[in-house]
Amino acid sequence: MNRANLVRAVLALAVLATSFYFAYTKEARLGLDLRGGTQIVLETQDSPTVKADRESTDRALEVMRRRIDALGVAESSITRSGDRRLIVELPDVQDPTRATEAIGKTAQLTAHPVLPNTGQQPDKAKGQQVLPDESGQPILIGPAALTGEGIGEANASFDPQNVGGWAVNVDFKGSGGKTWEQLTAKAACAVGDERRIAIVLDGKVISSPQVTQSVPCGVGITGGSTQITGDFGADEAKDLAALIEGGALPVPVKIIEQRVVGPTLGDEAIEASAKAAVIGIILTGLFIVAVYRLVGLLATVALAGYALISYGALVAIGATLTLPGLAGFVLAIGMAIDANVLAFERAREELAAAPGRRARTVLATGFNKAWSAIADTAVTTLLAGALLFFLASGPVRGFGVTLTIGVVGSLISAMLVSRVLTDAAAARFPKLTKGRAGGLSGAGRIRRWLNERGPDLMKRRRLWLAISGAAVAAAALGIFTQGLNYGVEFTGGRIVEYSTSRPLDIDDARQAVSDAGFPRAVVQSSGESDISVRTSDLTNEEEKKIQEALGKEGGGATKVRDELIGPSLGDELRTKALIALGVALLAQLAYLTIRFRWTFATGAVVAMFHDIMIVTGVFAWLGKPIDGVFLAALLTIIGYSVNDSVVVFDRIRELWGDNPKGKFADIANRGTLQTVPRTINTGMGALFILGALAILGGDSLMDFAIALLIGIVVGTYSSVFTATPVAIVLEKYAKSPPPQPKDKPKAPVHRTSDSSGAVV
Repeated sequence: MNRANLVRAVLALAVLATSFYFAYTKEARLGLDLRGGTQIVLETQDSPTVKADRESTDRALEVMRRRIDALGVAESSITRSGDRRLIVELPDVQDPTRATEAIGKTAQLTAHPVLPNTGQQPDKAKGQQVLPDESGQPILIGPAALTGEGIGEANASFDPQNVGGWAVNVDFKGSGGKTWEQLTAKAACAVGDERRIAIVLDGKVISSPQVTQSVPCGVGITGGSTQITGDFGADEAKDLAALIEGGALPVPVKIIEQRVVGPTLGDEAIEASAKAAVIGIILTGLFIVAVYRLVGLLATVALAGYALISYGALVAIGATLTLPGLAGFVLAIGMAIDANVLAFERAREELAAAPGRRARTVLATGFNKAWSAIADTAVTTLLAGALLFFLASGPVRGFGVTLTIGVVGSLISAMLVSRVLTDAAAARFPKLTKGRAGGLSGAGRIRRWLNERGPDLMKRRRLWLAISGAAVAAAALGIFTQGLNYGVEFTGGRIVEYSTSRPLDIDDARQAVSDAGFPRAVVQSSGESDISVRTSDLTNEEEKKIQEALGKEGGGATKVRDELIGPSLGDELRTKALIALGVALLAQLAYLTIRFRWTFATGAVVAMFHDIMIVTGVFAWLGKPIDGVFLAALLTIIGYSVNDSVVVFDRIRELWGDNPKGKFADIANRGTLQTVPRTINTGMGALFILGALAILGGDSLMDFAIALLIGIVVGTYSSVFTATPVAIVLEKYAKSPPPQPKDKPKAPVHRTSDSSGAVV
């Protein structure tokens, strides 16, 4: 083993060992869509005295963190997103009502003296106001004597002497204790309503107890603490204590997004993705072994290394694995085989050109020559992953993370693990590797047919461009006539999915929802016993009415998914989606222009636009939802489309450099024909994975898989019949010269085993 391969072997072993360590010692952090729970996105609002900015949002974050901790939700988290948004994740919480009421209140806690209510209008100039007390009777209160700034700790306790049983004990801090003493001392000297203290939370009287007769007039309650009693139970007392102790939010907050996912949906998604991964790997492995035999078998073994590397990296950086992310993780398995296919096809070409060369030399040359296309495809996919992470939001960002990890893992799997394994096999069994059983000897059926027939595909380039134009026109017609069925993420509103105990006819479900008071709600069947309800505006109380109505008709209804998106956030997400697509097109155009030529870059971008339009048009004609998961699929299709075009143009550039005076259309045709086997073999590997996802993934993954299936088929077509013809047409107007021919490598010097290495 030479020094280079020894270094590769050591690096491969080190990467695999490190990945195994992290995979064995750390557990994956599951997103709420897999684990189940509630995610709430809040947006801070300007108040009359405080502007909602990064600083005030950070202060609100700390207050809300104390409230969440007081609620006792295990493994909860709260993070700031941007300058004004807070993302709260509450695992295993299925009913968001209590959580939203507790963490979203501004919690302006104040204590007021109660004044004699004579029925006259309150003097607002003196801070007087009339509010109903806890029993609903109006009372007149004076200005606030004590605010939340003077309150320290608060806790709920059971008090048998209290009629309600539960009370909240409050400790004061700073001057709060002295203020409370003065307030109660004055009230102890009065009679009737004036002996009461009104405790107001967010403009609502939560308790207005009388100062007990045991408190002396002019002395008040001393000791720096007090007890709030009222008609509330254990949960209400605990929530009240959490609000009091957490303090007041510096700025008001508004709920702009809420997602509730039942754990059943997550379990099913994990199980479906796991089955799809196993079946996809087996089918892909069998296909690669059938095509490339021994080296294909070793590449399949390297796939297991890819899975270990990707999973180890995922848990090492603490990334959250979401449902789209899980799909991206499984999908990247199909991408991981692409680098091997490129290298093996190159090795076959080298061996066919020089049958006498050694197996190790042929393999090394194949990997080296394939590196240019592998690197370009990796960069374009990484661009898509980066755009997803920086421009998208929510679960789609998780898809961008796993897609990026998958690309890096596939490079390590192919250029280190697979290369080390195949090199070892070629060194140990050179004749076997060079023979048909090794997989390097003999062209495949597709390559043999192309070599024998040599069809001039580019001769009819105008026909192919006309077909592509007609397909784009049909897609555009569907988009403009049928319209796009934007998901709740892009339109705003609320969508809730229920699972009923027995199958429920969709017409009966619509009638039940209408009778519950929501005749305009969109009610659809999303499975054998699943019903989804979508409305523009729905409170938690109204949602419970719908659940009860469907449960009455279906023998019980369990909520498995709940998404609430504010209209402002929906507009923002839609805008971000368009920006992401626009930036993706410009970024790919810029990279390919620098890496190749503007004519090649334009051809690749036109093909990419062609693929995006067709996939979007198919979804428009079928009425399928355009949501965040679809956006993830669309940006992945961009990566696939550019990958295919890059491989074709990389070969065309190489052939053109060897023959700069040749006719470009003929050279482009030859380059296209030579890359067809790679395109088909790589596409087949991805189709196995996506087919398994479409069949086993259920409703949550089916649309994602369908979009990618269409995208890969259309992308394979466009790289040959759209991108290349466009480049041929544009080259007539290009002024830049053809690529310079590469210097041919010098013939190797053969030495005997006893040679000193010196050359004279």
